[in-house]
Amino acid sequence: MFNKENEKRGLKEVETIIGPSIKVKGNFHGQGNIVVEGILEGSLKTGSSLYVGDKAKVTANIEAKEATIGGEVTGNIKVKGHLEIAATAKITGDIEVSSLSVARGAILNGKCLMTAGEKNIKEDAKK
Repeated sequence: MFNKENEKRGLKEVETIIGPSIKVKGNFHGQGNIVVEGILEGSLKTGSSLYVGDKAKVTANIEAKEATIGGEVTGNIKVKGHLEIAATAKITGDIEVSSLSVARGAILNGKCLMTAGEKNIKEDAKK
C-alpha cells in the first residue's frame, strides 16, 4: 500500500512514515525521505525529501532538500531545492527556498525568500 502511495508522491524509497494515527513530539532528524500523514510537534530536518500529507498537522520548523506540503504547517520552512505547495496546504510561517510552486487554493501566511539554490552555488564554486 505505502509503496504505491509513495510512488504517487514522487518518492521511490521512504525511510520514515508517520502514519495518520501517529502523533510525534520532539526533534525529528534524519537523512532519508520522510512522509508525514499524522501530527508532528517540535522540529523536522532531513537531508532528503519530505512529503506532508493533506490531513497532516505539523507544528515545527522544517528543513529538507526537497518538499511537498499538502497539509497544515505552523513554523518556518527551509528547503534547499524545490518546494511544492499543494492546493490543500495551509502554511503559517516564513519559507526559504530556491524554487517554488504554489497551487491555486493554497494558503501561505508568511514571508518568502528565494535563495540562489544548490545549482547556482555549485556554478559559483566552479568559477
